[in-house]
Amino acid sequence: MDRGLPDDYTVDTAIALAVRAPSVHNSQPWRWLRGDRSLHLYADRDRQLHETDPEGRDLLLSCGAALHHLRIGFAALGWRAAVHRLPNPAEPDHLASIELRRHEPTQEEVTLAAAIPRRRTDRRWHSSWLVPNSYLELMTGRAADEGTVLRVCDDAARYYLAKTVVAAAEQHTADPAYRIELAAWSGRHLSADGVPAANVPPHDETPGALPGRPFADPGLPQPAGSTGEESEEVLLVICTASDDRMSQLRAGEATSAALLTATSLGLATCPLTEPLEIADVRRTVQERVTGGAVPQMVLRVGWAPINADPLPATPRRDLAEVLRPLDPAITSDRGR
Repeated sequence: MDRGLPDDYTVDTAIALAVRAPSVHNSQPWRWLRGDRSLHLYADRDRQLHETDPEGRDLLLSCGAALHHLRIGFAALGWRAAVHRLPNPAEPDHLASIELRRHEPTQEEVTLAAAIPRRRTDRRWHSSWLVPNSYLELMTGRAADEGTVLRVCDDAARYYLAKTVVAAAEQHTADPAYRIELAAWSGRHLSADGVPAANVPPHDETPGALPGRPFADPGLPQPAGSTGEESEEVLLVICTASDDRMSQLRAGEATSAALLTATSLGLATCPLTEPLEIADVRRTVQERVTGGAVPQMVLRVGWAPINADPLPATPRRDLAEVLRPLDPAITSDRGR
C-alpha cells in the first residue's frame, strides 16, 4: 500500500492475524479488499450456513470478531485503524472500511495481539479452579469498550440459560437438514476450513452437562484424570441494546475482545451460539437471562486442567483466497 500507509508485508501480517478470528463452524465467512488508501471488509455470503445460521447472525458475529482482530493486529504493528462500519447502505455486505494512521502501541494492544495465535476454542472439561472476579471484570470492561454489555450468568440466570442450550440442541437434533450441514462442516482432517476432528471431544455424558454440537468424528480426548463433575466454568452472555446489523457486528468485536482478554489471562474459552440461532429460544434467553437486552453471544470460560494437552490450531484458508486488490475499474476506495 502507498500514500503513507503500511507496506504490503505489514498489511498481510495484520490480515493473517485477523483471519485467526473464530467463526461459526470455522466457515471463515469474510473477504478483504485492499485499496490504495484503505482496506475493506465484506461478508462472504457463499459461506453462510443456511441451516445453522438462517438469519446470518453468526456470519456477522464472525466478521465482527475478525474486524477486532484486525484492529488489534494493526495496533500492535504501530497503526491505528479508523473504522467506518456499514459504510454503504446500497451494499449491505460491505461491513467496514478501514483507514490507517501511525500509532504507538500500548501494552494492552501488544498483549491482546500476542493472544491471537494462542486462542483456541476449547470444548473440553474445565478444572475445578474458580475464575477470579477480577478477570471477569476485565473482560466485562473490554466488552463495554466495544459498545456491548457482558453479563455473568449466576443462579437463576445460569439455570435458564442452561435450559435454553438444551432446548436448542433438541430442536437442532430433530432437524435433518441441520444435521446434514453440521456433518458436512465437521470431522475435517486436511481441510482449510470447517471443524477439525482433532479439536472436538466426544459427547459429554456427564449428568447436567451442557450439550455441545454433535460434530462428526470427534477425535480429541478429555484430559486424563479429569471428570465432568469437577468442571467449574463461567457462562457469560454478550448483549446489545438493539438487534440491528450494527449491533451484531459490534457484538462480534466484543466477542473478540473478551476471548483475547481471557486467553491473555490463561483461561480456556468456548463461544456458544446454538441457543441464539433459533428465534424462539433466543427470545427466552432475552426474557429470562438478559433482562430484555438482546443476547448476541454466549461464552463458556474456565481453567483447562493442568495436564490438558495444547490444542492444535484450526486451519485457515490461504491469504490469497481472502485478500484481494480492490478493482479500480469498479471504483477506488469506495466507502471512504
